[in-house]
Amino acid sequence: MPQAGFQAAATLLDLLRSRGLTIATAESCTGGLVAAALTAVPGSSEAVLGGFVTYSNAMKTRMLGVPEGVLASVGAVSEACARDMASGAMLESGADIAVSTTGIAGPGGGSAEKPVGLVYIAAARRGRGTEVQRHVFPGDRAAVRAATVDAALRLASEMARGG
Repeated sequence: MPQAGFQAAATLLDLLRSRGLTIATAESCTGGLVAAALTAVPGSSEAVLGGFVTYSNAMKTRMLGVPEGVLASVGAVSEACARDMASGAMLESGADIAVSTTGIAGPGGGSAEKPVGLVYIAAARRGRGTEVQRHVFPGDRAAVRAATVDAALRLASEMARGG
């Protein structure tokens, strides 16, 4: 993992530990990379409860409770899906905070409406609601996924600070 990603994960974990908070992840386009960034930091088990890699729509529904109607109407790459993934991960894991990622990492799969690089990231905090961010990251698959991990760690840090 690049040093910047390691530092962002370490900073988030310090925030979580100092506030007595736990976190879970729900990932689609990142395939577990957010959880991997967090668990690369020694002592992460004090705050990280676990993660869900829900690449298919069926798994998003089965494991995280994303309504089939959301997937049918706006798709997996949407604000609504990201919000439901984060809420579902928080509910299913019992974590205080959950962060989710869903998007089109490429190189294929994009359209005029949903281009390659389009990613939605959500962070939910028990009793404080959910924030969703929309990004269109440039670059190849690896670059989109790396940028998504960094943005997810930043958003989760904002949520841990009380954002």
